[in-house]
Amino acid sequence: MAKKKVVVTGGAGFIGGNFVQYMVNKYPDYDIYNLDLLTYAGDLTKHKEIETNDNYHFIKADIADREAIMNHFEKEKFDYVIHFAAESHVDRSITDPEIFIKTNVLGTQVLLDAAKQIGVTKFLHVSTDEVYGELDFDPSQFFTEETPLQPNSPYSASKASSDLLVRAYHETYGLPINITRCSNNYGPYHFPEKLIPLTISRVLNNESVPVYGDGKNIRDWLHVYDHCSAIDLVLHNGVDGEVYNVGGHNERTNLEVVKTIISTLGKSEDLIEFVEDRLGHDKRYAIDPTKLEELGWKPAYNFETGIAQTIEWYLENKDWWKHILSGEYQEYFEKQYSFKK
Repeated sequence: MAKKKVVVTGGAGFIGGNFVQYMVNKYPDYDIYNLDLLTYAGDLTKHKEIETNDNYHFIKADIADREAIMNHFEKEKFDYVIHFAAESHVDRSITDPEIFIKTNVLGTQVLLDAAKQIGVTKFLHVSTDEVYGELDFDPSQFFTEETPLQPNSPYSASKASSDLLVRAYHETYGLPINITRCSNNYGPYHFPEKLIPLTISRVLNNESVPVYGDGKNIRDWLHVYDHCSAIDLVLHNGVDGEVYNVGGHNERTNLEVVKTIISTLGKSEDLIEFVEDRLGHDKRYAIDPTKLEELGWKPAYNFETGIAQTIEWYLENKDWWKHILSGEYQEYFEKQYSFKK
């Protein structure tokens, strides 16, 4: 019996990279293909432990390159497509929206065409709760799968557009699909420009930590390992055409997250530096994951256990993030937050 072939787009990124490792280790009878362009946030060093596994394969390609993608799909005849690949940093989308449209919208269309052409078993599109817009601070209000899409940043608009394309290919062509929409992820191999790894790295270096506005914006935090298990479940058991929200009921203000990290590392809150707020900064995200829980999913981490594990990982893997904190990234950091090291 032939092995199932699974292509993971964006498998050198943060969530996609963790998912590749998860799948390679859990399913030795599947061939896992990591397809990634290796842009600024793509990093293959995270896969050193699995790169010699017989069931792991790497393809360097741009999802917006129609000819290359069609050729790879025709050659390998993938059974499953798990689509993570995306420009994902809100701040970068505000500075340069065009690349987000090219990758997140046009790239998704290319993948959908390729998947349709070879007749995949399932196309699973990984999206974000940001497509729903924002909630107010009423703790009884949550995003559900029925919440209208009201994106507020170029990034979330591009993701909402790709969500609608995926839905349209299901409705028009009968392509078997699922869409997952997750809350903010954190955990190992998180790129250092995001809030949690940014805070950890700067606190460890006794550098000031930038916090947008008053720090009261609320996010629902989801450990990346819990996200991986959720996608695995939807891939194998999700009802065709359905959307599933993935959230951990771990709401924290940005300031609370920063203070937790500072306290855990035994440093002073004097390191906190409030900076000008992000344009169009959404107040609150919060997900109701009931539909996914009814499918059989349950998170293994609450925020306390997850953040402790994450901080420990960054302490044990300084070489990885110190290597990244250089060059182009450092120039971007200084421009974005208007202060230097």
